[in-house]
Amino acid sequence: MSDQQVNRSTQSTTTNSGVTHQVRVGVLGFGGLGQAAARVLAPKNEMLWVAAADKKGYAYDSAGLDPDRCMATYNSQGSLGYLDPVGTLSNRAIADLIEKANVDGYFLALPNLPNTFMASVARQFIESGWRGVLVDALKRTSAVEQLLAMKDELQAAGITYMAGCGATPGLLTAAAALAAQSYAEIHSVKITFGVGIANWEAYRATIREDIAHLPGYDVERATQMSDAEVEALLDQTNGILTLENMEHADDLMLELAGICERDRVTVGGVVDTRNPKKPLSTNVKITGRTFEGKISTHTFTLGDETSMAANVCGPAFGYLKAGVSLHQRGIYGLFTAAEVMPQFVK
Repeated sequence: MSDQQVNRSTQSTTTNSGVTHQVRVGVLGFGGLGQAAARVLAPKNEMLWVAAADKKGYAYDSAGLDPDRCMATYNSQGSLGYLDPVGTLSNRAIADLIEKANVDGYFLALPNLPNTFMASVARQFIESGWRGVLVDALKRTSAVEQLLAMKDELQAAGITYMAGCGATPGLLTAAAALAAQSYAEIHSVKITFGVGIANWEAYRATIREDIAHLPGYDVERATQMSDAEVEALLDQTNGILTLENMEHADDLMLELAGICERDRVTVGGVVDTRNPKKPLSTNVKITGRTFEGKISTHTFTLGDETSMAANVCGPAFGYLKAGVSLHQRGIYGLFTAAEVMPQFVK
């Protein structure tokens, strides 16, 4: 462990949000997004990364995990369970980690394949008796609907669940909700994203979820595809995935927030799996009518230099911090990125 980590582990945090201690954070899933989450957390003083799990094991250290050691172990041996001396191999890593670790909130950096997976993870937390904050970066409307059906159970369990808190849904959904305030009526919300990654294998689950949105594909087919089949598809498209009219929970989230009906929300984009440069700029356009009767469009564009990981993990932890503030005030249940403002994590 570095000196910086030792020093950070003794600090406490008092913020305007009412969070009165350094938030102990766990990350479930340690692929590309989970590893990026570890790097995002490393310099933060208000949060301490203490726990992580993958398919084959978990690691827990109350003094803080070392991102470099964790990534080296995972990438060379295939599981954090091999991390000596704080790793444990397990076929039920999530359940074991929930039971063992003292964690205030978890970022669920998990692939939602099959489409019921995230709801099943939430069920594990409810049944374990754990109380705290959960944050996900779910994409599909139907996946968020499954969590909505569990909102009363989450509330009764003392869990504050923040759903759809990545980039889209998440950052761009929240921007749309804010921009909508200029209008008396919202005519359309159009989200267009560009993602560039140097190697699709770093984000296998994310790419499979994107493939599931292509014509002729669905979640089941994408889940069953081998790596070789994914590579063959990407060879056919020169590494480019063009996605239109995606089933993205931005529509449900904006409808729940009273912004507009879901059929006025569209999401699409382009993913380049062979080039870290974005193929196009990620943006959201909100078109509406003002109280004076004028038709106008607000456009919020993300900087091309910000990566998918930065635009997903940053908001996720901002919403986790907001969730901790709610939880400490006894406010439990299900919330979305369009309902609550994220709080910046220092």
